[in-house]
Amino acid sequence: MQLTAPATGRTTTTARDADGMAVASFVLGLLGLLVFNLFLGPTAIVLAGVALWRDTGRRGRALLGLGLGVADLVVLVAFMQADNALSWSF
Repeated sequence: MQLTAPATGRTTTTARDADGMAVASFVLGLLGLLVFNLFLGPTAIVLAGVALWRDTGRRGRALLGLGLGVADLVVLVAFMQADNALSWSF
């Protein structure tokens, strides 16, 4: 009888967590283009970085989340420059 999981390969919990972080970074980066980009952009970047560091199976989704997180911050800076304010509105 074996009480612990074998030590070979990555565990399913870690893989599931990393995959979930990749999807979450993509969704938060996408939402951040519309609302709360000051908070959602950096969150998407951090989640994508952690997912890539944990070797996610959804590498493309994590990279998209990373790109969208950076785009959130670029959009924020562009609108801040256009409005001369700390936030932006339509």
